[in-house]
Amino acid sequence: MIAKKMEPYLKNNSAIRMMFEEGNRLKAKYGADKVFDFSLGNPNVPAPAEIREAIIDILKTEEPTKIHGYMSNAGFPEVRAAIAEELNERFGTKFTENNLIMTVGAGSGLNVCLKTLVDPGEEVIVFAPYFLEYGAYVRNYDGVLVEVAPDTETFQLNLTDFEAKLNEKTKAVIINNPHNPTGVVFSEETIVRLAEILKKKQKEYGHAIYLISDEPYRELAFDGAQVPFVTKYYENTMVVYSYSKSLSLPGERIGYVVIPDEVEDSADTITAATIANRISGCVNAPSLIQLAVARCARAKVDLEFYDRNRRTLYEGLTKCGFTCVKPEGAFYLWVKSPVPDEKEFVNAGKKYNILMVPGSSFACPGYVRLAYCVSYETIVNSLPEFEKLAKEYF
Repeated sequence: MIAKKMEPYLKNNSAIRMMFEEGNRLKAKYGADKVFDFSLGNPNVPAPAEIREAIIDILKTEEPTKIHGYMSNAGFPEVRAAIAEELNERFGTKFTENNLIMTVGAGSGLNVCLKTLVDPGEEVIVFAPYFLEYGAYVRNYDGVLVEVAPDTETFQLNLTDFEAKLNEKTKAVIINNPHNPTGVVFSEETIVRLAEILKKKQKEYGHAIYLISDEPYRELAFDGAQVPFVTKYYENTMVVYSYSKSLSLPGERIGYVVIPDEVEDSADTITAATIANRISGCVNAPSLIQLAVARCARAKVDLEFYDRNRRTLYEGLTKCGFTCVKPEGAFYLWVKSPVPDEKEFVNAGKKYNILMVPGSSFACPGYVRLAYCVSYETIVNSLPEFEKLAKEYF
């Protein structure tokens, strides 16, 4: 018999993954070119050539015991130093290798932060819509997830409801910028206001409230949108990053956590997070890909690929009559369902082999998410099917 703690997960298995499996079934039946799967944020853009070249060179030149062996639970010092240097160049920070912990992607990084910070019964605030795995991660440590209602006018952070939800039990706040699922970039003004509220409440409650900034889409910003680096605005900030999207390496599971010296009790916090990385079962981030990303810390995927997909899909759907949030970052299009029950709309899309994820999977019903990190041909070929779908509603 499975643990009772796992039973809710069986009932609420990820709608995104279930839609992905549905896509595989439909592709086998109709052919991959006739199925328009916008379910999973799985980058279609190849990893930069530098990654492959770095891996080959590492395998040729480095000692096998280094490539395949253990290292510090925080990761190779020279890898962390290279990434810290790149961050300092871009954001004017003063990080060293001691401020970074290499993790098994951003998911592992978030778990490291929460295990380090959260005691049973303490609250972690998230802003709807949000990546629903946040709830699972918080429950891993018997924390309590608190949802802030969405601002459906702008999909910036709803800071009025946020301030009302803060209380003495609040231990941490998670934000995601650029944002999954809406594609919104939280502005500097929003981040400044968020920081002001947190500083005021820290003083009122007499204890630290930690801001965890989840940033796997940091490099994917369009039309000149600037993504604020949050440690510059609020001292008790931890930054979680992944190379899954910026370098198209989701299966390699490589990322990091930044814990600045300005964080309260930073030395103990960094040590505790390093231990959390080990005792979570990950032990350390994969060694070969650590060495590769250190050499490619300044590499980028082809942003124009995503931008063309973004513009084509957004313009095509709005022309059909759909209401969409114009994405400034990430690779998601957030579309208002033409009927109150967005699951009904999702099911209607399946008639045309269009696979979308319902907004209720992100705690924001009435919308659907489309991941446009697919081939350009998939975008173009889907538009006639979206036109057929639109005729059912407009």
